Amino acid sequence: MNIMRDFRSEVDLKLRIARKWREAEGVEAIELEAPHGEDLPEWSPGAHIDLFVQDGSARQYSLCGDPANRKVWRIAILREEDGRGGSRWLCDKVKEGDVLRTRGPRNHFPFDRASSYLFIAGGIGITPLLPMIAAAKAAGADYRIAYGGRSRASMAFLDAIEAERERAAICPLSTGQLDLDRLLADPGTDRLVYCCGPGGLLDALQEKSRHWPSGSVRIERFSPKAQVDQSPDRAFEVELAKSGRVFAVPTSRSLLEVLEEAGADVVSSCGEGTCGSCLTPVLSGELEHRDSVLTEEERARGDCLMVCVSRCHSSRLVLDIA
Repeated sequence: MNIMRDFRSEVDLKLRIARKWREAEGVEAIELEAPHGEDLPEWSPGAHIDLFVQDGSARQYSLCGDPANRKVWRIAILREEDGRGGSRWLCDKVKEGDVLRTRGPRNHFPFDRASSYLFIAGGIGITPLLPMIAAAKAAGADYRIAYGGRSRASMAFLDAIEAERERAAICPLSTGQLDLDRLLADPGTDRLVYCCGPGGLLDALQEKSRHWPSGSVRIERFSPKAQVDQSPDRAFEVELAKSGRVFAVPTSRSLLEVLEEAGADVVSSCGEGTCGSCLTPVLSGELEHRDSVLTEEERARGDCLMVCVSRCHSSRLVLDIA
């Protein structure tokens, strides 16, 4: 899986809320449209967009509608009581007809062809999987769905999953937790796992799927994973190969802060290594990856890093940007 991409292909748009509804307890669904009915940019299953909230900061939401429908983008928002306030504003304050700034779409959770799929969702993690399930069904592939949540009332798009009947296992906490040991017992042949949900679910899935072939288990995180390497930050230099400029990155500053101050050719959104917007090509340097997006195989290639959180072990990092 190669997730390198040109961020200049992303589009900054102001879109109108065409529909908004209560999808589940604590979850609001929104459909966005262009103000004059123009087609929206194409996207593929697994893609997400940035949605800018009242203070100008961005939040990331998975597109969970039909990629063939170019007239609307559908997202679902979990209202987080203990969050930074963006989800509460989107759930409680914005209304149909309001215009919101968006950026994207961006896909670091791409849906690849296989003969068999296992989709595992926890709570709002069902959203990026919905278009994947539809694509697997359209392709005639074998697939199974395991969907866990706090309660049936809080599980978004439950009707769509229940419609899958014998292919789906729905598991609110009142009936127990998802049985990952059983679900992941047999890797099968040409089978892919796609999983999205809270960090605990993803950590458990990665631990229990170690016997699966490399690259066959795909996850997407909504929050940063815990970092194993707790070594202190090192100072280093960053060289921008296309312009020849060199800057110092002290221990007290992030690589992104230095690049933004220099007016370098980078884009950032989440600032915590989960959205993938700041993925930047690397020409040389001993990388210290701290993101929650790249796989171990992608990290090992050493040809890109997320500049918002990652750093460099060597004295100089050379980026293929201006």
